[in-house]
Amino acid sequence: MEPAIHRFHDLFAQLGLPNDAQAITQFLAQHTPLPDGIPLADAPFWTPAQASFLREALEQDSDWAELVDQLNEALRGPKESV
Repeated sequence: MEPAIHRFHDLFAQLGLPNDAQAITQFLAQHTPLPDGIPLADAPFWTPAQASFLREALEQDSDWAELVDQLNEALRGPKESV
């Protein structure tokens, strides 16, 4: 398996968002939890260009796909224990 090409903060930069640690933490706090029934790219806070990038990254299994999956998980919030 090849090492990751991009890091989580690179995804934020790619999306045109501030990508320092504090800005990422603030973004996640502001938008979490994203309900399970809403696909990540359909979240209301994305611009059309951001939504398109997220959707295409997953559909094309691009080198961004793993980070998009991580962002999706982060926005869903912590999972409750059963």
